[in-house]
Amino acid sequence: MIPYENLLEVNKSFTDAFRQQFDDFLSSGWYILGKQVNQFEEQFAKWNESAHCVGVANGLDALSLSLQACAFAPGDEVIVPSNTYIATILSILNNNLTPVLVEPDIRTYNINPELIEQAITPKTRAIMVVHLYGKCCDMDAILAIKNKYNLVLIEDCAQAHGAAYKNQKAGTFGEFGAFSFYPTKNLGALGDAGAVTTSNSQTANIIRQLRNYGSSVKYYNERIGANSRLDELQAAFLNIKLQALDDINNHKRRLAAMYLQKLKSDYILPVTGDDYHDVYHIFNIRHEKRDKLKAYLLENSIGTEIHYPLPPHQQKALLPLFEGRHFPVAEEIHQTTLSLPCSYCHTEADISYIIGKLNSF
Repeated sequence: MIPYENLLEVNKSFTDAFRQQFDDFLSSGWYILGKQVNQFEEQFAKWNESAHCVGVANGLDALSLSLQACAFAPGDEVIVPSNTYIATILSILNNNLTPVLVEPDIRTYNINPELIEQAITPKTRAIMVVHLYGKCCDMDAILAIKNKYNLVLIEDCAQAHGAAYKNQKAGTFGEFGAFSFYPTKNLGALGDAGAVTTSNSQTANIIRQLRNYGSSVKYYNERIGANSRLDELQAAFLNIKLQALDDINNHKRRLAAMYLQKLKSDYILPVTGDDYHDVYHIFNIRHEKRDKLKAYLLENSIGTEIHYPLPPHQQKALLPLFEGRHFPVAEEIHQTTLSLPCSYCHTEADISYIIGKLNSF
């Protein structure tokens, strides 16, 4: 069986270093916001070519705290792609703001810049872009709109560690870059973890306060904050894996290149371009008989995933917000997309076998 993902195998080469780091962590006697978090924040900011990085508990909190730092009024609107994972929209709702869904480009699956401007109203305050599957959005067009209407730009980089547009990395275009280090990400912890990147030192300090009960000095609270601190132990593990992130991304890019070069034309494949450095957190294809294809691959001992079965506006929790509304591009994507194995745990032999079975479907 070739699983879609195997985290035990992904982390096997790091195991000895993890054990040593755990022993160091345990013997340090300092378990919250210590030297490991400080080191990770410094090193990830440097790696991502960002001025500042603030570690938080998870990717959803990275988005939520970024919006909270903006201090928008209740009911203000945030533009967001209609095919994103629900966490992006939850961050908006958690701040008593209104999500405004904009359809993606059917080729890239990222928000379509040509549709953003018509969604802007007097209540629009921000654009929350999602660099989906490890591909950056069309940032020139988006930045032009942001500047024209004086909007805040928040980047959901949960799937885009190291992705770049015109040699500029995801998380460095807007006021905030929100990262998840969920275990399956290209840079994955051994539990939940996240971070916010920003170019503004004042903004970074606000996020640091918000993640820690609104406090900079113990027992003195300047803001209404939360408990959303990057765990010291997860930071220790991330410090180890960050050193291998370029290798992880390059490995996934090599596997993706095999798919792109050798899969038959029946499949709609990810688009590529000179302006984009894609890191393939997810390698997705599209096919009109997606469910039959998924079953066929499983019969041939190949695991796959669907990212995602339902678009946000069809999720039960969000039906009251979008009742009667249709987003046909998002619906088409969600009905036909299939994610293929493309992990640090997979070998070129695995991918060759998968390609052979796909080409026989």
